[in-house]
Amino acid sequence: MSRIVVLGDVMVDVVVGLSGPLAQASDAPAEIRFRGGGSAANTAAWLGAAGAEVTLVGRVGDDERGRAAVDELRAAGVDAQVALDPDRPTGTCLLLIEPGGERTMAPDAGANDGLAPEDLPEELLAEAGHLHVAGYALLREGSRGAARAAIERASRAGVAVSVDPSSSALLDGGFLDLAAGAGLLLPNASEAHALTANSDPEAAARSLAELFGEVVVTLGPAGALWTDGEEVLRAAAVAVDRVEDTAGAGDAFAAGFLKERASDASTAEALAAGCRLAARAVGQAGARP
Repeated sequence: MSRIVVLGDVMVDVVVGLSGPLAQASDAPAEIRFRGGGSAANTAAWLGAAGAEVTLVGRVGDDERGRAAVDELRAAGVDAQVALDPDRPTGTCLLLIEPGGERTMAPDAGANDGLAPEDLPEELLAEAGHLHVAGYALLREGSRGAARAAIERASRAGVAVSVDPSSSALLDGGFLDLAAGAGLLLPNASEAHALTANSDPEAAARSLAELFGEVVVTLGPAGALWTDGEEVLRAAAVAVDRVEDTAGAGDAFAAGFLKERASDASTAEALAAGCRLAARAVGQAGARP
């Protein structure tokens, strides 16, 4: 199995489990917890849980929260090559979880905005079989240069590259240029719609495959689909007794899919593995295994 390098955000999540709708300008009882987060860090943690060889490249603040985040990732089996930023605090994200599991996020990038090209050493990239870039690293101006440099260096070295667009609310057509060089795009249905203005996931995926070669669109309870622009494969979602929290489901799917790909599994097997790991994610509280 080849090593997967994941590049992008490491966050501390402040998870607010709402008991009901927010009461504007008043009180809404909630359960509040602190957990590790960040799309890249979550994907790396799920890869570690799936048994993959995985390295995470990112940045945290030189503070207690950042050091704890790195320790937690290493305990989960991740080779966390995470720089300590002396000027910025560790990134933090407020997650509002509604009854039923849907989530709304308000992130403060913090040290993630300091990600630099030198945070991904040449020798590490030379040992990698795959580079996965969390889209937040491309969407944020502070980390964009480092993410673009990583994609370009990987492409020149013949290392396969995948990109997760990360956030439909932040996407526009310019993201397609930022992700250029990736051979695999992993949007969810709303992200695919935002990138193509096409509300049909399969049609959107076929359109995106003209630019990226392969596209996997996650469809929530409808599973996932893959296309190379010609063939289309679908996988059913795995049923869960109760949806606890959808945070991290897409990251878990990506981890399951990429781990099987790194093991030379078929595309159908990789899709099924992604759906299994996503089901595990939504059936528990928190974005990490």
